[in-house]
Amino acid sequence: MRARDLAVDYESVNVDSDAVAAARLMAEHKLPGLLVLDERGEPRAILPASQMVKVLVPEYVIEDPTLAAVVDERHADRLCRALAGRSVSDCLPRDAPPPPIADPDDTALEVAALMARVRSPLVAVAEKSKGGTRLLGVITASHLLNELLETSAG
Repeated sequence: MRARDLAVDYESVNVDSDAVAAARLMAEHKLPGLLVLDERGEPRAILPASQMVKVLVPEYVIEDPTLAAVVDERHADRLCRALAGRSVSDCLPRDAPPPPIADPDDTALEVAALMARVRSPLVAVAEKSKGGTRLLGVITASHLLNELLETSAG
């Protein structure tokens, strides 16, 4: 099975997309992360849901987790306000690596190895050419695992 056969349509956002809308998209569809596209529509980064949660948590709580126990629920309910007025690019780590991109002809094992090597919840499948990168779809870790399990059971 090749990457092009495993690739599915997947929710993506642009670097300029609203961060609150991106968080809602993740939450409503229970996504492990979003594929972030640049201004040309080419894969730019993966925004894991865990990174979005990290943006919500005040830095002082990350540095001293014991403070989380003393923050009352009323204050905790305001955490999502940290996303207001921010773009997706504001939520990406400064050193966000480029997203893992599989070639359409890569095998399932090659995709699995790429995913494991970069520890990403998803891999973009794209054709690269001199004119740019054309996105064909995405392979999530859970989808890949499902396909590999079905193949080994058969």
